[in-house]
Amino acid sequence: MSKTTSTGGASAAGRRIVSLDLLRGLAVAGMILVDSPGAWSKVYPPLEHAAWHGFTAADLVFPTFLFCAGMAVGLMVPRMTAEDRAGSAFWLKVAKRTGLLILLGLAINLLGGHFDLPNLRLPGILQRIGVCYALGTAICVLTARRGEGGKLAFSMAATFGASIVLLATYWLLVAFVPVPGFGAGHLDSYKSLPAFLDRQVFTIPHLWRGATTEGLGVTYDPEGLLSTLPAVVNVLMGAVAARLMMRGLAHGQRGLMPVLVLGVALVVLGMALNPVMPINKKIWTPSFAILTSGLSTVILVGFEMVARSRSRLGFDFVLKVLGGNAILAFILCQLLGVFSDLKIIPGANPSPQGFGNALALSVLPDPYQASLACAVLVLAFITVILIPLHKRGIHLRL
Repeated sequence: MSKTTSTGGASAAGRRIVSLDLLRGLAVAGMILVDSPGAWSKVYPPLEHAAWHGFTAADLVFPTFLFCAGMAVGLMVPRMTAEDRAGSAFWLKVAKRTGLLILLGLAINLLGGHFDLPNLRLPGILQRIGVCYALGTAICVLTARRGEGGKLAFSMAATFGASIVLLATYWLLVAFVPVPGFGAGHLDSYKSLPAFLDRQVFTIPHLWRGATTEGLGVTYDPEGLLSTLPAVVNVLMGAVAARLMMRGLAHGQRGLMPVLVLGVALVVLGMALNPVMPINKKIWTPSFAILTSGLSTVILVGFEMVARSRSRLGFDFVLKVLGGNAILAFILCQLLGVFSDLKIIPGANPSPQGFGNALALSVLPDPYQASLACAVLVLAFITVILIPLHKRGIHLRL
């Protein structure tokens, strides 16, 4: 844990940081609502991930986490000096943060799998965040120019160029590298190159048990190896958005126009690519990376407009609490998920999830409303736990 000083709302910098916390908080709230239903079979469609090709609101949660990580990188680079970049201390810090995220992700997987080491899932959400953060940071820092006073100057051109290279490389590999026995260009959950590499590198026992193909069992992992490449682009676009926002800071609301244009352009491009490059979260297609980066940018602009005005959202305090302690909120959500599956309650509904859903159904006869109510209660419970820490400026930092 670390104690941080509240930025308040008076300074421009403070307001900018608040908008980032709001976006991160929205992602955390979305994650909890998606991961904590009363009944998995009674979930409203927007809170379910797309079965394969396609896109739902739930599919925006993870890319937004990566986008926020990229924003933090974009805000960090101009504070660095050329000496920082050349020294080992900074890179050791990046390696430490990456390693901690990966280890924490593996620990959560181990706990969720009830300590079944032979079937421990190796990929995961925190593992991907750690790798994408490391690669995104390396690209942004190493391509930065030497600016005035020895400070680093963020390179928009290099960051966009790296994004294009990552997306093009990934798509060329998927489209033209043949999978033994199946050929090239497949985009399904079994014959596609990302799915094939997951099975070869991690092996089936170490993939997510929910990533199944009918009649074939477990065949891929949604946080797999090759699909991490385009996910790095969400980090890079977050860094670009942060730099554009800082450039426009002195121009009031008009200064947000370049950020909004970027967001809208990315959304349009992602949708335009869909017919030839289907939007797909499970293998993180380039169109998915572009579309979600654009949506995150547009939502960020909306939060920034609120943060710079005197108006309030009404629920912005909750988002600040969740956004300020995103890692801790994630851990709590995962731990509650593990606990909810345990059969520890006597009666017809032995698990806490089943018991809670039965209680909700006694109040709300509609099974979908009852299931959503359970998720909202989990969200409220986690928020209540984090409020005292937030008020004291205590946040978990890796």
